[in-house]
Amino acid sequence: MSEAIAREMMAQRFRSFLPVVVDMETGGFNAERDAILEIAAVTLSMDPEGNLMPDATYAFHVTPFEGANVEQSALDFTGIKLDDPLRQRVALGEAEALGEIFRPVRKAVKANGCTRAILVGHNAAFDHGFLNAAVNRCGIKRNPFHPFSSFDTASLSGLVYGQTVLARACRAAGIAFDNTEAHSARYDTERTAELFCAIVNRFKDLGGWNLAQREQGLEEV
Repeated sequence: MSEAIAREMMAQRFRSFLPVVVDMETGGFNAERDAILEIAAVTLSMDPEGNLMPDATYAFHVTPFEGANVEQSALDFTGIKLDDPLRQRVALGEAEALGEIFRPVRKAVKANGCTRAILVGHNAAFDHGFLNAAVNRCGIKRNPFHPFSSFDTASLSGLVYGQTVLARACRAAGIAFDNTEAHSARYDTERTAELFCAIVNRFKDLGGWNLAQREQGLEEV
């Protein structure tokens, strides 16, 4: 019974969209030209009290697509070594990596009674642009994510905590952040997921979203 309640609340919370947190490490800033080097996604779930929480993490190293550009400055910033033997053994092609992300996202959308996923990111336009460019490049027909809508934790954190940098926003929210682990897609995605949940749950606790009141209001109209 409690699982059914949580499922119904999640389906209604974001107008049938399931938030999925995404982060990428890339070879530059040009989504059409520069390579995706790492991609990670965290699906979210909700408890019967309406609290949002991280669910599962999916993270992959990605082999640059043929002809992709990789700026040395991007490698210096992220610390990614393309010639690392371990990375070369586990890295997936772009289409395969997207498939490994999209399959569990579709399952999570269905399990939560939602219609599609909506991307959550820190400076979401950046990750959304790279995601859409990769989807087009790989000819993927069933992209579970909304094509243009997203939730940006940089903007939300600026509103709630007065901070837009991920590390500072996390600390303002009481979330531990290790700068030595930053700029890994897995680490940044997991911290962004915690941050988004903290913001959404804080808004709920302040009375900004109450499912019971919403349902009562709809019945009275």
